[in-house]
Formats: sequence, structure tokens, C-alpha cells
Amino acid sequence: MDTHTVFNQADVLADYPLFDANHALQAALAFNAPGLDPSPLRELGVLLGRAEMQAHARLANVHTPELRSHDRSGRRIDQVEFHPSYHALMSAAMAAGLHGTPWSAPAGSHAHVLRAAGFMLFTELEPSVLCPISMTYAVTPALRGNAAIHADWAQGLASRVYDPAPALWRDKTGLTMGMGMTEKQGGSDVRANTTQADPDGSDDWGARYRVTGHKWFMSAPMCDAFLILAQTPAGLSCLFLPRVLPDGSANPIRIMRLKDKLGNKANASSEVEFAGATAWLVGEQGRGIPQILAMGSMTRLDCALGTSGLMRQALSIAIDHTAQRSAFGKPLLTQPLMRNVLADLALESEAACALALRLARTFDRSDDDHERALARLLTPVSKFWICKRGSHFAQEAMECLGGNGYVEEGGHGVMARIYREMPLNSIWEGSGNIMALDLLRALRQADAATTLLRECAPARGFHPALDRLVAGLPDRIDAAPPESEVRRLAQDIALAVQSSLLVQTAPEPVARAFCQSRLAGPAGQVFGCLADDTDFDAILARARPR
Repeated sequence: MDTHTVFNQADVLADYPLFDANHALQAALAFNAPGLDPSPLRELGVLLGRAEMQAHARLANVHTPELRSHDRSGRRIDQVEFHPSYHALMSAAMAAGLHGTPWSAPAGSHAHVLRAAGFMLFTELEPSVLCPISMTYAVTPALRGNAAIHADWAQGLASRVYDPAPALWRDKTGLTMGMGMTEKQGGSDVRANTTQADPDGSDDWGARYRVTGHKWFMSAPMCDAFLILAQTPAGLSCLFLPRVLPDGSANPIRIMRLKDKLGNKANASSEVEFAGATAWLVGEQGRGIPQILAMGSMTRLDCALGTSGLMRQALSIAIDHTAQRSAFGKPLLTQPLMRNVLADLALESEAACALALRLARTFDRSDDDHERALARLLTPVSKFWICKRGSHFAQEAMECLGGNGYVEEGGHGVMARIYREMPLNSIWEGSGNIMALDLLRALRQADAATTLLRECAPARGFHPALDRLVAGLPDRIDAAPPESEVRRLAQDIALAVQSSLLVQTAPEPVARAFCQSRLAGPAGQVFGCLADDTDFDAILARARPR
């Protein structure tokens, strides 16, 4: 006999259009890329919201990558085996042009903003597979440091066709690239790298090297090639290292093991050793650090975009769940404390979206002095602040679902996956302290204060707390803050720019509530501390996914 009837359980959020439901993203897109046709994003949003794509995301994380170091005869093959759902997700990401495609787009096409918006939407579905996508985006322009390699590889890196076969570059319909920088003894201090690259003649791709050493973290080892750092006779240099050599043989890249990570399960991260692997110089010998920093700014952009996408996904699930589930006689979404928490999360999510997409716009306007200066400032600020807020955000959103949010099955397992994923973007490509130190270097540029004042000027007069914060930034910057104070300065710059952007892109209740809660008086240490006069109805209506 039946022991009970299942009721008061929320249906899984599925089969809804991610872009059409995301009013914050639409507003940020219109602000940063006026006149851009959103049709590709609308179509992508429909695809990514489908239940079958959500099933691919779940399966790719349940059936994680497996290392096949040898074949059955004992020969080394150093290959990673993936579930078919991983390949389905990679195909969708590359078809959407989220990798190297923007670098081949015509000027004035808003290609980087379009790609950034798509990257955020895809993160709502599954972030792990975007690691090789992000690295392919970041390294593509760096290959211009070796004209011959760039000529051979650029078209494949911009291809919208996914081709996972380990084959010679010219025989593939699409190419991906990864990076290998950190070593056991150094971590973020890549100057401590010990991997050696000895000159080995030259050929059509220029100066060739024989590489011996290791990488403690080399993500996406199944990519077609990697940019690595190694010590050459002139110092630390950037080298191009393909999996398959021009003669069709396998480059001796030994995958020692895959990392067992907290999250990011669908992506393979590895430890590798180079047993006399062949690589070619990219850029100038001994100038590896500047080469890597140029790529780092792009992967750091993707960290901010990725966390923003995860915030939006967690918010959507929390709102949709509380709209369906009742407690104490009425829907959770109608209860004052829950409304306060959800509205506060909605403010944070929209502010993150606005800041991340504003940073993406600087990549489309790199010929503009203000945009270049702003990119130098906002890259470490955005990565620091948005990613730092992510884990707290995910925990609060999970709590909105109660125990249902903590389980690893069905639709509710998505929230647990988000929670495990959130710390990655804060750590990868430079932790909080590394970002703070990078901001310190950026503040030494002569126009730092002027750049920030100009960026925040359109919001002047909207809220006195915002005016006070912005007015005080130049003195704090000119005072050359010590390391011990730069984290707070990074926070305040982020809040000033986020507030200014929301004044220009969001409805008045959203912008006012954000300024009042983040800038006016002591901020609450938890979400859900908005004032009673907040327009909760307007904020929540804007954020609801369906």
C-alpha cells in the first residue's frame, strides 16, 4: 500500500529560454553593444535551457574523465577518455563561437561582448567544459608572436566545429589549446619554474626547443597544443607545444595523473612531465612573463564572466523553487525574510553581470585610450570581487532550497554542483592576493584615478553615498596604498563601478537598493539585510526566470 503522496515539491527548472529570461544580461548587452543583434544569444539560450542539454551537463559531471596512459600492449598513449555528453557540450560551445572566434571577427562587430554574453549563458548550463574553451580564446592572439604558427593554426582555432581526435593540425576541422604554467615548487610564482628548454635547431615554425620538466597543473590535456613556460638560455620564455608533431608522431607529453578536484569535475586537469618534448618559441626569448600576462587578462575576464553566470543560475533555481514550494501556509517566495534574501541575491547577480560585461567591452575597444586603461584596472578588480562573492552567494542560494539544495541527484544536484564550482574562479588564474597585487601595479599608471572618475561620472548625483565613495578614490589611489589595504580598495572600486553601471542600465529600484545596501552605512555581513522600503516586488519580478 502507498505510505504517502508526494506533494509540495518543486519541479526542476528546465525547458526555458535562458537569454529571454535574463533581463539583467539583456540590459548590460544593450548598454555595452548598442545595435547588436541578440538573435544568436536568443537561440543559444533556448538550446541551453533544454532538459536534454541539462542531462548532458549532469552526465558529464557524473561520468568524469579517465586517464588512459597506456594501451593494452603497454605502449604509452597518454589520452583522456570522456563521456559522450562531454563531447556534446564541447560541440555546442564551439558552435556558439565561445573560443577563438572573436579574434577573426571584423572591427566594430562587438564580437567580444557577444562572446562574453554567450559564455555567461553557457556557464548556467555547465562551466567545466569552458576551461579549454576559455584557454583557446586567451591564447589565440598570443600566437601572433610566431607568425608561422599563427598562419597555420588561426583558422582551426576559430572553427566552430569540434574535433576531439588526436591528429595532426592540418587534418582536423577544429582546434583547441591549453596552457601549462605552474609547477610544484612555484605555483603563482612562475619565475620559480625549473622546466628547461634547450635549443634544438629551427624549421618552418622558427626556433625549436627540446623541453624537459613538469607542470603541476595543466588543464585540458586533451587539447591540440599548449602554451607553456620554460627556462631558455635567455630566461623564462613562452613556447608552443603541440600534442602531435608535424611529422605525425606523438609529442612525449606524459600525463602522470588527473587531479581529483572539489568541483569542475567534467574538465580534466592534469599533472604532466615533458620527456624531451618538442616546442617552438612564441614571442621573444626571455619574455615569457609579459606574454603570459597578456593571456592572463583574458582568462581572468572569463573567471568574472563564469562566476556571474553561476550566480545567475543559482538565483534562477532559488527563485523558481521558492515560487513553487510552500511553508507555514504560504509560498516561500511571498514570505518577507525569503523575499529579502532573494532580492539581495538578485542585486548581487545583476551587479556582477554589469561589471563583467563592461570589462568585456574593453576588449572590443582596445584602440581607445580610456578603454585600455579601464581594462588594466577592471581586470583584477572584477576577477577579485565577483569571484570572491561567488562562494557566499552560492551558499545562500543553496540554503533557499533547504535540504533539497544539498543533495547530488536530479535537478537539485545542480545547486550542489554550483557550490562546488564557485571557488575555482577565485583561485584559477590568480587568487585574491595575486589580483590585489596586480591592482596595485595597475594603480601606478598615471591616469588610474582619472579613468575611474570618468567611468563613474554618468552616475553622479544619483545617490550621496556613491558620490562620496567615488570622490574619495583619487586620494586613496594617489596615496600609494600599502599591500595591507589594497583588498579593501579593490572592493570599493568594484562597488563604485558596479553602482555606476546599475544607475545607467537597471531600473531605479535596483540601482537604489544596491547603492543603499552596499554603500550607505554598515553593510550587512549576510544576504537578506535590505531595508524595509526596498521595492522587493520590482526587483524579484525582474529576476524571475519564468
